[in-house]
Amino acid sequence: MVNSVLASGFESPTLNQSLSAPIDGDFTGLVNTLIVLLLVATGVALVTRRLRIPYVVGLVLAGLAITKQALPESVGLNPNVILNLFLPILIFEAAINTDISRLRSTLKPIALLAGPGVILSAVITSVLLQTWLNLAWITAAAVGVILTITDTVSVIVAFRSVQVPARLTTIVEGESLFNDGIALVLLSLITTIHLQGSFSLSEGIQQMAIACVGGGLLGVGLGYLCIGLFRQLDDALSNILLTVAVSLGTFQIGQALGVSSAIAVVVAGLVIGNLGFRRTSASTRVTLLNFWEYAGFGVNTFIFLLVGIEVEPLILIQTIPAALLAVLAYQIGRILAIYPLLFLLRFFDRPLPLRWQHVLIAGNVKGSLSMALALSLPFTLPGRPEVITLVFSTVLVSLIGQGLSLPWLVKRLRLSVPSAMRERLETLQLNMIAAKAAQAELKHLLEFGSLPKALYEELFATYQSRIAASERELRDLYNQRITDGISNQEKHNHLDGTWRRLYLAEKGAINDAVRQGLLADAAAQTYLQTLDEKLLSLKD
Repeated sequence: MVNSVLASGFESPTLNQSLSAPIDGDFTGLVNTLIVLLLVATGVALVTRRLRIPYVVGLVLAGLAITKQALPESVGLNPNVILNLFLPILIFEAAINTDISRLRSTLKPIALLAGPGVILSAVITSVLLQTWLNLAWITAAAVGVILTITDTVSVIVAFRSVQVPARLTTIVEGESLFNDGIALVLLSLITTIHLQGSFSLSEGIQQMAIACVGGGLLGVGLGYLCIGLFRQLDDALSNILLTVAVSLGTFQIGQALGVSSAIAVVVAGLVIGNLGFRRTSASTRVTLLNFWEYAGFGVNTFIFLLVGIEVEPLILIQTIPAALLAVLAYQIGRILAIYPLLFLLRFFDRPLPLRWQHVLIAGNVKGSLSMALALSLPFTLPGRPEVITLVFSTVLVSLIGQGLSLPWLVKRLRLSVPSAMRERLETLQLNMIAAKAAQAELKHLLEFGSLPKALYEELFATYQSRIAASERELRDLYNQRITDGISNQEKHNHLDGTWRRLYLAEKGAINDAVRQGLLADAAAQTYLQTLDEKLLSLKD
């Protein structure tokens, strides 16, 4: 029955025509269509903000309400455009905004979830899809991988509505960043098996190793090449052009070399965002980050809006039973991967609270990348048309169902209880961070002759007085034993984040000294083990 529903849904000529964007046509009509879509997206942003629902959910619902006949020119989803243009932009934008220092403290859970977690979840999902929907094994494996990719946009939107521990946010962002690359490698392996018609375990492991290691090395090389060019430039517009060229070029070079393009773009973005941006002035850095934020926002806007336009509401209704089964399948796969793996985590790293694990499962929302990968499947794959319909419908059900319920669940779980002391501390830290950043920019302007020294000294002193006042109040807060019913234990817990950064800095310095031959490995191990024990004792 499910197969017949999928087949009947795909027989619609509208969806057949939607698999490729128009090649020819009236350019003026296309521009007018883009204007209409931008106005619709702006209206959706206003409505979703007022109703407090995820923006992407509003885009999909708005797209479902729009008919192609209402647009000046027909538009569609071209898989080549999505994979070669949209995908690198989304991955690169997420990577440059990821702090490596934050990733280091959560590297073990992220590696566990994005590596074994993705593989285990994909296997379980594939088995369930093959059993319930009677798909061919190779097709079920491809769909299982596609549906293991998480969409971090909806999750982060839910986090903004309530206070969430920073470590949980880092884990969600890091897992989403790296599981995209691992899933793309797995899908490439499945595609190779389908096209060649044979498979051996050694060949599969070798191909995955080449894809991952080669992609990582390519990303590091191009990332550092970009940093070298940053040293020669301090012009915001030139740096924007450079980062766009590197993000898109890295993806194309990775495809040409046969390594993982996604992993290459992730690594290049991490290198550029954490090392390259530091070599630019504050104003240039802000311009770069603002540009890439807008690029990622624009890409997501058009993808989700076009998805709503492409899928006929009638087809969506017909495929809801199959889509619900698919959602159930990938959630079961997620549950059977998350809970056992994170139980094992406690034996070699700090355990994650059970409430956090609930969020990792509930936040398993599907998004634009799943739809892009569905469109990229080989034309010879058994049941490809039905699979595209299934993935599209599943993503829509996931966005609307999970996307709308996730903020409510995050609030109910009460992941973090704010206190008056914590809010005051964060306000003082904010003042100090902002003032010191302004002082750094003043020094930069003075060095380049853009500011007279007398004015520099006056403005610098103004910011210095703000820093001194904040430091005095911070010292008083830390020295108090009990104030307004706040215990010393709560203050100590607040300092755990600071101690964690200090311990990690010590570990990094010692490891660097060992690599450079300044310290013997045996002499460093005892101290490193002590630092690991201190890190494990810190609370989230």
